[in-house]
Amino acid sequence: MSIPDRLGGAAGAGHEDSAASARGLSEAAVSRLALCHRVLLDLAAAGVESVRSDDLAAACGVRPANLRKDLSCLGSYGVRGVGYQVPVLLTHIAEQLGLTSGVGVVIVGLGHLGRALAGYPGFTARGLTVVGLIDSAGIGDVIECPSAPLAIAGIGELDGIVQRTGARIGIIATPAASAQQAADLLVASGVRSILNFAPATLAVPASIEVRRVDLAVELQILAFHEQQRAEETA
Repeated sequence: MSIPDRLGGAAGAGHEDSAASARGLSEAAVSRLALCHRVLLDLAAAGVESVRSDDLAAACGVRPANLRKDLSCLGSYGVRGVGYQVPVLLTHIAEQLGLTSGVGVVIVGLGHLGRALAGYPGFTARGLTVVGLIDSAGIGDVIECPSAPLAIAGIGELDGIVQRTGARIGIIATPAASAQQAADLLVASGVRSILNFAPATLAVPASIEVRRVDLAVELQILAFHEQQRAEETA
């Protein structure tokens, strides 16, 4: 299993338009809080202790009013003239997003993209731990993951890994032709949330949360904007 190397990208709508998040927040609010969490991590690493809502919203690329509403729903209120305390806000958002209890992740497909994801250090700061690597090739190869080195396991070992580690999220980084099989195996093993990097639409039960990162679509959108800019300056 392999796929062209690409780490990142914008996630598409969930459960191939799945239900909004639980916890009483809309899908849009959850997305804004996730962006906010990422920005706050960068601010904390830079030693920033407080941030004003307007500056935080600008860094996240969202409207200040929307972000303030999201944060007020968490019980987080800024201090006039000072803003929000970065460490406190990080804790509140992490708790709301479920990042404090530790979530196990299994990656299916260890081509260039899968291997890049396996070694991505940003998972740890977000309460995510890669606990399993699955592929039909390269079995036994050891990949350095942030938490610990892991060996690639065969497809037949997926269920055992999920049961042993309690993994709750599966990442599909396979070619399109293998994506549905990977999804079926993840669902059968008990995984209920899937991040799909494969250029394919998955058929899964309504109870399964799916987020899709379609690299081709994202590039097409960027190409469209580039064309618009060219026409405006012509």
